[in-house]
Amino acid sequence: MGHEDHSGEKMLVKNLRRCRRFVAGDGTDICELLHPEREEEISMGYSLAHARLGPGEASAPHRLKSSSEVYFILEGRGRMEIGGESAEVVAGQAIYIPPGARQHIENRGDGPLAFLCMVSPPWREEDDEAA
Repeated sequence: MGHEDHSGEKMLVKNLRRCRRFVAGDGTDICELLHPEREEEISMGYSLAHARLGPGEASAPHRLKSSSEVYFILEGRGRMEIGGESAEVVAGQAIYIPPGARQHIENRGDGPLAFLCMVSPPWREEDDEAA
């Protein structure tokens, strides 16, 4: 069997514990793990962030005008609202959020609500607006 040459491609490993966190416009505590515009030599059509909310906290209603988003719940439980529909969500679930949909998530547990946010095309500040 032959060996494919992927010249210039490198493995990239990011550690959540060393990631710079910030509070996003919707009030969610975010760590941007991977973004093709902020990492050298990665080619991907999405961005990946780790988000968390404390007990009783909720993200502000917002929408991504042209990107779809997937939340993957890592720990905790909450209530997700998308376009007027709502559902209880728990660890191990993935939630699809279509482009332009008004959305927010609320922590309904006693501990942290932690989730991954995958945005395609990659998240851009100008695409995110309060709803």
